[in-house]
Amino acid sequence: MNKQDLLFLLLGASYTSYKFAEKYLKNNLRTEFRYDLELNASHDNPELKQFDIYPEDNGKKYFDLTDKEVTEILCKNDKVPVWIDIAVSKSDRKKTTFKLTCAGRYSDDKNEFYYKNNGSGPFGIKSPNLPYGFKEGSKFRIKKR
Repeated sequence: MNKQDLLFLLLGASYTSYKFAEKYLKNNLRTEFRYDLELNASHDNPELKQFDIYPEDNGKKYFDLTDKEVTEILCKNDKVPVWIDIAVSKSDRKKTTFKLTCAGRYSDDKNEFYYKNNGSGPFGIKSPNLPYGFKEGSKFRIKKR
């Protein structure tokens, strides 16, 4: 997968996650998007041969990235993480921030992507972190920056 294809999927997943989060949040979300990125959250065994693994990414986190910066980091040798969970995590008057949590296994085989049947490539749309005691149908506020 090249960077342009990943960017296209990221933008689509961002908008879908944004609309999904509106069902849960009282915050007035903005369409200026930024991203907090956590790499190799799956801490995969570097001896796996089916995938490219980057153990040097263990524990790496990036904050307040643009969509293009995300694609630069995530697209390695035209391969991307096999799953990337995306959820709205923060909001302020200017932007909405998404948390991207990524697998450590990279592939260019679309059949390896966890969410391939959703049409979102490697992206899995998740709700914002639900507060303790959350009741279905109620809305809550997420933190601002």
